[in-house]
Amino acid sequence: MTSEEDSNSLTKIYIDADACPVKDEAVKVAVRHNLPIIFVSNSWMRLDDHPLVERVVVSEGPDEADNWIVENISPKDIVITADIPLAARAMEKDGKALRPNGKLFTSDNIGMALAMRELNQELRETGEIKGYNPAFTSKDRSDFLQALENIIQTIKREQ
Repeated sequence: MTSEEDSNSLTKIYIDADACPVKDEAVKVAVRHNLPIIFVSNSWMRLDDHPLVERVVVSEGPDEADNWIVENISPKDIVITADIPLAARAMEKDGKALRPNGKLFTSDNIGMALAMRELNQELRETGEIKGYNPAFTSKDRSDFLQALENIIQTIKREQ
C-alpha cells in the first residue's frame, strides 16, 4: 500500500460543528490517534491550527452542512452530531454516528430516535410541550471522550 492509499484509508472524524459542545475534546482524541478531523459549519469558527484540523464552511441553509458531511464520509468514518436525521444518513453509508453526550447511534436505536424526534416536533408545534435541550454536563463530556475512544479502538481492531 502506498502512503497515498494509506492516507485515504484513514478514519476521518466529521463534526457537525455549528452547535457542537465537544470540539476541543474531539480534536484532542483525533490528534492522539493521528486522525484527520473536519469541522463542517455554516460560518467560520476559530479552531486549533493543527495540520489534522480542517474547516469546511458551507453555504447558509438548514441542511447544507449535513449534505456535505454525507457526501464525503466513508464506512470507516465517524460523525459527531446531535442531529438525528444526519446520524441516520451517516449510518446509511456505514459511518458511525456519535452524539456529543457520548451516546452512540446504532441500528437498534436510530428508528426510535427518529420517531421520538418527529413526535416531539409535532408536540412543540401544537404547543403541547415546550422545546428545550437539557444542560450539557461534565459527565456528558467525559462520556463523549470515552465513547469516541472506544469507537476508534473498535475501528482500528477491525482494520
